[in-house]
Amino acid sequence: MSVLFSTAYFPPVGFLKIAKNNKYIILEANETYIKQTYRNRCEILSANGVLALTIPVIKPNGNHTLIKDIRIDNNSKWRKEHWRAIESAYRSSAYFELVSDYFAPYYQKEWGFLWDFNKSIICTVIDLLELDIRLAETNAYEKSPASLIDYRNTFSPKNKGQVTDDDLQFEKYYQVFGNRYGFTPNLSAIDLICNCGMESVLLL
Repeated sequence: MSVLFSTAYFPPVGFLKIAKNNKYIILEANETYIKQTYRNRCEILSANGVLALTIPVIKPNGNHTLIKDIRIDNNSKWRKEHWRAIESAYRSSAYFELVSDYFAPYYQKEWGFLWDFNKSIICTVIDLLELDIRLAETNAYEKSPASLIDYRNTFSPKNKGQVTDDDLQFEKYYQVFGNRYGFTPNLSAIDLICNCGMESVLLL
């Protein structure tokens, strides 16, 4: 059965784990934007602990704006700040140079829509890890889709660590600051890839 996800900025490891095991995923393009979620936020492990990186957004239609219509607010220096934070957190990791080649360009180009930015990053992650995953998007919003497994609200900063699905039991892996904070599960995919490279696939 296909699975349904909300879009995500550098999605958490659990997103990739479920996607890999199901191979065909659908991204929700027609939901109303929900703030304070991974739709425009990712979490990395920095020298000071877990750090949330949030993309500033503009809602052209206020609270009724669909996720595919959300614009990125490029008046701030978020791209420079995010890449600086990622570089600071992972430059000593084993695979940062690999990650840099693939993802640094995302912080050098100005993107208009959050949807396009996120989808492109997700596709790059899938390609980089050579995952056998097909990606599609919804044509209309369904509150309770009958033919899909709905993970749209499974991953959230608000309920982090409370997901009990058997599919979301995480294999521990080396993290740059793990000796300081212990293993932190379900961070952004960039944490997994920087630390594990292509071996990331074996941990999903």
